[in-house]
Amino acid sequence: MSENEVNIPTGPGPGPGPGLFKFPPVSWAWLLLSAVIIALDLQTKQLASDNLVLYRPQEVFSWLNMTLAHNYGAAFSFLSDAGGWQRWFFTILATTVSLVLLVWLIKLPRKDWLTGLGLALILGGAIGNLVDRIRLGYVVDFIDFHIGDWHYPAFNVADSAITCGVILLLLDVLLVSLRSKKEA
Repeated sequence: MSENEVNIPTGPGPGPGPGLFKFPPVSWAWLLLSAVIIALDLQTKQLASDNLVLYRPQEVFSWLNMTLAHNYGAAFSFLSDAGGWQRWFFTILATTVSLVLLVWLIKLPRKDWLTGLGLALILGGAIGNLVDRIRLGYVVDFIDFHIGDWHYPAFNVADSAITCGVILLLLDVLLVSLRSKKEA
C-alpha cells in the first residue's frame, strides 16, 4: 500500500487486513464534492417545487426566470413524450454511468485533479437527476434563461454541474494534447 492510500476495513476485526478497499485520500474530496452537488441540487429543486407554480415564470432579471418544469425525457426534453419507457431507460443509463464514474474517480491518480474535478461534478449532477427520476418519474427543472422570446431549455443545478464537468474534461483533454505535442 502506498502512502497515498487509506485502508477501509470491510469486515470484523481491528485494523487493516484482507478484504480492504484502497481509496486514495484525494478521492474522498471528489466524493465529498459530488455529495455537495447532490445536496445542493435536491435542495434547490425542493425550493422550486415548494415556491413556484408549474410552468408559470417568475422573473428574476430581464433575461432570467425561475420556471418550474417537469422533464420526463433527457437533455432538452429529448424523448419526453415517448410513452413512459424512457423513465426506466434513463434510470438504468444514469445508474450505470454513475457507477462507472464512481470507479473512475476512486482509481484516478492524485495528479489528475482536473479530471477528478470534472468527474465529481458530472457524478453529482447525474445522481441528483437520477434521484428525481426514481422518486418522481421526471426531473425538476426551474432555471429559465432567455433572450427576448428565445428561451434556452429549463435546467437545474445538476444540469449545470454536468455541463461544467464536461467542459473541464474537454479542457483536460486539450491540455494533455498540447503537453504531448510540446514534449514530442
